[in-house]
Amino acid sequence: MMRFTPALFNHTEALLAELLRSPFPADSVVSRYFRQHRELGHADRGFAAETVYAVLRRKRSLSARCGDDVTSRRLLLATLACVNGMNRRELDSVLREVEGKWLAQAKAVKLEELPPAVRLDLPDWLYETLNTLFCADEVETLAMSLNQSAPLDLRVNQLKAERDSVLARLQADGIAAEACRYSPLGIRLNGKPSLARHPLFLDGSIEVQDEGSQLLGFLVQPKRGEMVADFCAGAGGKTLLLGAMMRSQGRLYAFDVAEKRLAKLKPRLARSGLSNVHPVRIESEHDIKIKRLAGKLDRVLVDAPCSGLGTLRRNPDLKWRQTPDSVAELNAKQASILSAAAGLVKKGGRLVYATCSLLEAENEAIVSAFLAAHPEFVSLSAADVLGKQGVEIGAAMCADDRLRLLPHRHGTDGFFAAVLQRT
Repeated sequence: MMRFTPALFNHTEALLAELLRSPFPADSVVSRYFRQHRELGHADRGFAAETVYAVLRRKRSLSARCGDDVTSRRLLLATLACVNGMNRRELDSVLREVEGKWLAQAKAVKLEELPPAVRLDLPDWLYETLNTLFCADEVETLAMSLNQSAPLDLRVNQLKAERDSVLARLQADGIAAEACRYSPLGIRLNGKPSLARHPLFLDGSIEVQDEGSQLLGFLVQPKRGEMVADFCAGAGGKTLLLGAMMRSQGRLYAFDVAEKRLAKLKPRLARSGLSNVHPVRIESEHDIKIKRLAGKLDRVLVDAPCSGLGTLRRNPDLKWRQTPDSVAELNAKQASILSAAAGLVKKGGRLVYATCSLLEAENEAIVSAFLAAHPEFVSLSAADVLGKQGVEIGAAMCADDRLRLLPHRHGTDGFFAAVLQRT
């Protein structure tokens, strides 16, 4: 049981200060801090992590509450009072004498009187971009959804278990869980229990994976005995899904430019029971290891490096890190990767391009330019591909043959995917 104490407040303040000045991703900063402070228990870590992430989500409106003196301490106090709802009595043990009046003023700020981008905690450029894609009311609903903490989704490894049996086991262990709405392999937990030592996790029966990410595997639809590539494999969440869908038969390449990311795949691979996965570090999308496979693969997934703006529920720091210039740099990389990956696909083969971005520049624009330059590829209907596998989704999710997932509409991270076939 977590008890709010001055010591816990001080740890949270120190972690927040480190986060705000660090150039590294928030999750890596948080993990490093907890490794350095092993005296913090599970509940204390949970409080500290959730609180600093709340600051990152609401940093712009919280800064407006702080007035002219925006410090990590003031941001933290404003979060505890205005976001977490802690009252003056609960905060007495950490409040300095001169802070009581300031905190009352911070709580009295009327958010509805702030500029929309400030009130919705978005940088101006992103707010303006979203307004070109959605109506004003939906931008507000989307922004509010992105400012919530994401649920914890699991994927059942069909090589080792069935969803019903996993659900029954979790519920028997006192873990509230339900079947995901769209993914046939998905389970959504109520809360965020620690699963690292749960038998189902240790034996590879379950993996943590957002429901939207799971649906990308069904768009690839790999079959036993095929040659398949996860072109930007990262830590391998989708690789493991593809391998299980192949029943560990055939050959599945996991390409990535980062040795550290592929290293994270190894223990997951060992738990999964898969024997058909071949992790390969590449120098770039033009590596000779890729060129040797030209025209030989049945299916290729390109989960392209992107702004990650569809994952702000999990990675709120990204909205403060990305800029129009960084997105433009990503666009050039996305186009190059998609073109290189297309060279692997044999006639009749399938290419799936996906991002976890909300931006048209990273999604529709990249696919449209690719199709214009590669007439040998045609679009397939994402709704049809999913429907044939028993995955029923709304028509609005697959307009113009593309899959578009949004947190406020579908309860998943924001995803875009296009299914392309080489004729």
